[in-house]
Amino acid sequence: VLDEVEREPPAIAVLVDYAEFNLRLARELRKRGVPVVYYVSPQVWAWRRGRLRAIRESVAHMVVIFPFEEPLYREAGVPVTFVGHPLVELARPTADRAAFLASRSLDPTRPVLAVLPGSRRQEVAHNLPPIAAALGLLRERRPELQLALAVAPSLDPGLFDGPLAGLPVTRVSAATHELLSASSAGIVASGTATVEAALMDLPMVVVYRLSPLTYALGRPLVRVPHYAMANLIAGRKVVTELIQGDFRPERVAGEVEALLAGPRRQEVLSGLAEVRTRLGPPGASARAAEVVARQMGQSPK
Repeated sequence: VLDEVEREPPAIAVLVDYAEFNLRLARELRKRGVPVVYYVSPQVWAWRRGRLRAIRESVAHMVVIFPFEEPLYREAGVPVTFVGHPLVELARPTADRAAFLASRSLDPTRPVLAVLPGSRRQEVAHNLPPIAAALGLLRERRPELQLALAVAPSLDPGLFDGPLAGLPVTRVSAATHELLSASSAGIVASGTATVEAALMDLPMVVVYRLSPLTYALGRPLVRVPHYAMANLIAGRKVVTELIQGDFRPERVAGEVEALLAGPRRQEVLSGLAEVRTRLGPPGASARAAEVVARQMGQSPK
């Protein structure tokens, strides 16, 4: 790639996400006089803030998708533009809730609990057992509640068999947004899925568990007041997050019950509306392209 750059230098380089590779590439491109626009920031707001110096030295303009990232880069002296989150235009609710639920053998007249334990094998291995225990409690307390699991297409379906044995859980593949928009509440593993759930107006409890050693080693390095993206975006606690030792079946079940009806549900729905506003209007990718075009206009090449 660098040989091609030296033979025919581009006017600008646009690097997207993938920090481990792209930050090194940005440094090499800058050495060769190629201005770099970086779209989708590394998570320097969460950990490894030392990367800010490398970004300041190698990136001409940072294009960010979360509102709290913009002031962080400004304070670090990095030119930055917040364009909004691309999921705002990609996340589409189901057009017909009743038809969608019926197509998955779910009763549209009964509440549905969406379960998203993660999209990676290790996430599911750590998150699903306590979730399954919480589902068992909820089945006893709220027998009318229907359980629906969003299955990431990359995962082996057999990974879910053991923890969910004996539980009437409907598995849903390739229709996560439809499930989120058709459900009454959700148990969602921390990550991008929480942004999708917020965009689908789904009251949720956010959960996550790592191995004890990984958590002990990583926790001192993490410098954020919240784990859930909805809370980080709002700048306050909107949804309950149960992480590591707090992630216990009884607490998960209790939070789900509170989300199904009553003041807690209304409180969360109000907070999620604020989150959606802060994520910006549709058109994030088009606005990112405008930033690149402006930078090309400023480039001497």
